[in-house]
Amino acid sequence: MDVGVLYVDDEINNLNSFKAAFRRNFNIYTAQSAEEGSKILASNEIGVIITDQRMPVTTGIEFLESILHIYPDTIRILLTGFSDINAVIDAINRGQVYKYLVKPWQNDELKIYIQNAIEIYLLRKENKELTYKLQIATLELEHLTKTNR
Repeated sequence: MDVGVLYVDDEINNLNSFKAAFRRNFNIYTAQSAEEGSKILASNEIGVIITDQRMPVTTGIEFLESILHIYPDTIRILLTGFSDINAVIDAINRGQVYKYLVKPWQNDELKIYIQNAIEIYLLRKENKELTYKLQIATLELEHLTKTNR
């Protein structure tokens, strides 16, 4: 299963441009709202979430913050048309954002950020799996040690 990239933006033209630019390189999902984005997250393996900051109901930071405890390993990128220092601070502190980018994006630059984010996501996932296997092996070893005494 390919790891997906979710882009959340209330502007349909941005969603269409994003999908057209990156669909050949990545498994792209798009959503026009945080609610729609949450539904996509619930039914797909999403490694990278890119969200617009300024959306009508839920801001990008609010969305990222709301899903952080459910999807802690997903890499988060905030994309906005406005460079607001308070939004940058909130993105880093509340949404644990990997990158903060200003619209309009440059396709080549964003592609590299997405590739790097997917790599980080996959490394986190692999690290968790290896940690779990190590815990199981440790428990088995402890059990064998106790039974051989």
